[in-house]
Amino acid sequence: GFLWGIPYLFIKIAVDPGGFQPGFLVFARVSLGAIFLIPLAVKRGLLQEAMKYFRWILLYSIIELVGPWYFLSSGERHVSSGLAGLLIATVPFWSTIAASMLGDKTVWQSHRIFGMVIGFVGVILVVGLESLRGKNSGSSIALILLAALGYAIAPIMIRRKAPTLNGLAINSVAMLITAIIYIPVGIIQFPHALPNAKSIWSLIILGVFPTAIAFVLFFQVIVSIGPTRASMITYINTAVAVLLGILVLNEPLTLGIGLGLPLILIGSYLSGKKSSIQ
Repeated sequence: GFLWGIPYLFIKIAVDPGGFQPGFLVFARVSLGAIFLIPLAVKRGLLQEAMKYFRWILLYSIIELVGPWYFLSSGERHVSSGLAGLLIATVPFWSTIAASMLGDKTVWQSHRIFGMVIGFVGVILVVGLESLRGKNSGSSIALILLAALGYAIAPIMIRRKAPTLNGLAINSVAMLITAIIYIPVGIIQFPHALPNAKSIWSLIILGVFPTAIAFVLFFQVIVSIGPTRASMITYINTAVAVLLGILVLNEPLTLGIGLGLPLILIGSYLSGKKSSIQ
């Protein structure tokens, strides 16, 4: 949750004046992730097994990385950042519905649903009701919801189609595929002048930690508790992003944040814990 909460801060720094264009940032970030993960996968002899599931990893790449990152970068131009965070926080609901449609009725256990609702209320308080006001484009809201839907479906799909495949193998290949797809954007938005040091360091941090390492760790969580419970990480992401904004960017600490953060933690715990009845 922490690793996926920090991108918001470092993306903001990386695209500030004197930094990178958003499209190039995505290309460079995922390329660094691939450069970091591919040698590890090769060293552990995982790529040969991954190639057996290439078509499913390709589909996973499009649903989890290529599509959502495009939808988010397009959608966030015309909605507030708070509303965008709130829309992404619908991932656990989509994940629950998808898992149920595929036959997993345990996702409807009362403590999970209660935890999801409590956590979502916490997210609303944290991002602030003011983020729901003002002019927000309906088409942009739809794009961000599509991104959330992709985040919910992709992990379930890949675990069903490649249940024994290592998360490092999946994500090293997926990031390489995504980097290749984003090459045209990277070329078009390649910086004409050397970006400032803060932007460069932010890019390196984004590529290694919330891109490469976080995706591998996320799959370890999925193996342990399943993709639906693991989707609750989106609530923690919001909490971490807000806390970093307060600590690093001197953003205000509001009453809503003070009330919402404990609800996010409580909701995440209730939804993520394993039931004694399987």
